[in-house]
Amino acid sequence: MFFINSVFLGIGLAMDAFSVSLANTLKDIGMSLRRQCLIAGIFALFQTIMPMIGWVIVHTAVHYLHAITPFIPWIALGLLLYIGGNMIFTALKGNTPEEDTDKPLELGVLMVQGVATSIDALSVGFATATYDWLSALLSALIIGIVTFAFCFVGLVIGRRLGTHLAGKAELFGGIILIGIGIEIWVTGVLM
Repeated sequence: MFFINSVFLGIGLAMDAFSVSLANTLKDIGMSLRRQCLIAGIFALFQTIMPMIGWVIVHTAVHYLHAITPFIPWIALGLLLYIGGNMIFTALKGNTPEEDTDKPLELGVLMVQGVATSIDALSVGFATATYDWLSALLSALIIGIVTFAFCFVGLVIGRRLGTHLAGKAELFGGIILIGIGIEIWVTGVLM
């Protein structure tokens, strides 16, 4: 179940980065393979780092405040419901995370996109607070690998289809995150 949850967390979290990857192809239709790997790698890096930062924050707080341990499943549920619900709302509203096409796709812009699309991954560190450090690291690495694959595929697809799939990806990602939040809550509270 650990591996499956990590993969689904990766899929859910990768949808924002996937959507931005689709939009990024509008800036550079003839993007090289090396450039595609760089962009996907930046998104994957941030999606790997953020859950670990969240995990460290929770474990630092839990070390000092043992009283919050029973609330971790509730916090994870609330955060994932909020993030997933926001993704679904954005997708249904029709807003896609397209960037201004006049800005060049420079490293700084990619880094900002990487941070912006991975902020929600910080909360995954809270959701995986019951893991030991090795399991948390493995989960974060799986999330990063899934994100890399989705972003790379998004860049390839984006060259052909543009941003037509961006809203659907966000809807799908939101549903997955809500499902994982419910599963964490059920496992943590009811079992």
